[in-house]
Amino acid sequence: MTTEQIEKNYAVAKARYAELGIDTDKAMETLGKTPISLHCWQADDVVGFERNDALSGGIQTTGNYPGRARNLEEVRRDLEKVQSLLAGTFRVNLHETYGDFGGKFVDRDEVEPKHFEGWMQWAKEHGFKLDFNSTSFSHPKSGYLSLANPDKAIRDFWIEHTKRCRRIADAMGKYQGDPCIMNIWVHDGLKDYTVERYRYRRILKESLDEILADQLPDMKDCLEAKLFGIGMEAYTVGSHDFYAGYCSKNNVIYTLDTGHYEPTENVADIVSSLLLYVPELMLHVSRPMHWDSDHVTLFDDKTRDLFSELVRAGALDRAHIGLDYFDASINRIGAYIVGVRAAQKSLLQALLEPLGTLREYEDEGRWFERLALLEELKTLPFGAVFDYYNLKNGAPVGEAYIAEVDQYEKEVLSKRG
Repeated sequence: MTTEQIEKNYAVAKARYAELGIDTDKAMETLGKTPISLHCWQADDVVGFERNDALSGGIQTTGNYPGRARNLEEVRRDLEKVQSLLAGTFRVNLHETYGDFGGKFVDRDEVEPKHFEGWMQWAKEHGFKLDFNSTSFSHPKSGYLSLANPDKAIRDFWIEHTKRCRRIADAMGKYQGDPCIMNIWVHDGLKDYTVERYRYRRILKESLDEILADQLPDMKDCLEAKLFGIGMEAYTVGSHDFYAGYCSKNNVIYTLDTGHYEPTENVADIVSSLLLYVPELMLHVSRPMHWDSDHVTLFDDKTRDLFSELVRAGALDRAHIGLDYFDASINRIGAYIVGVRAAQKSLLQALLEPLGTLREYEDEGRWFERLALLEELKTLPFGAVFDYYNLKNGAPVGEAYIAEVDQYEKEVLSKRG
């Protein structure tokens, strides 16, 4: 499609949306300013650079597509390539195991901000801000329980690890002049039935109380729930109920990972409930399929509904948006692009709703009119607006990025052992 065709299509779309009182230019401006956090672990299948071991601890990556990033330089190069094929504002989300350890083994209760100074400098050079995660999985002391472990020695190890991660996040936030969002997710759970539900949750609460006691000005904490993990199917300590209560009581950001709920569950409905009780939300946008398989995000009903709820609730300024999936069965750069564009399309479509009219219909009990307008919106020329958004920001339009990803695979990824 030529530039002339894209501009012509956009002019038609702009006029059509204007008939409904929608400013497409304003919607694109909001989209461009809304950051999306790119998860570094898609580049290397969540292996990291601590032990170079495969995942363990309730999660699993499937597939062995060639071209996995094998070191920090390759992860960064891949992220730079992803950034070059997208329009918008982006952050990078790191796990603790992606530190620059200089070829030495640094255990997780010894990690320091200095191990991430290279990331801070790189992010500044490339226009990224950083987010961070503690890492409780894939470690000899992970087992079934970390922060909820009755064994004080193991529990204290993970408490110290998480405290250090908060200090790293604070250093990142100070360096970049913008709060670093620090996510805490632990895999703690059991494969079969337990008689100690209350005990483990009490221990987890006490561990979190100790971890969060220090007030750090340049970072924000968020806590992530999960339904279950591989080998931990019967009981999850940090369940949705547990964290909904903890975050509400302690004024902590709640992390909603859309891959951590049953595929039939409407996560968008959870958004409106949580926003009444927690200060902000962190969204890890993923796609479940029968189990928490972290499939690549798509422009599907669930994702569209999620972003529509954020916009309808007027909560974009109270939400942090990131991606969280790890598909090793396809080209990993392509996985990034598909997921980011799906999130962007979902947000843009939400921004193009005539909310004033829809709310008026609802307030007046005009149910037919509301339903009819929602249906008609589905076939408005939304795609022409998204094409123009990419064109004006120098990103590939439509399927043009496919050839660019294929070329990068031929020139770079295929040469990795």
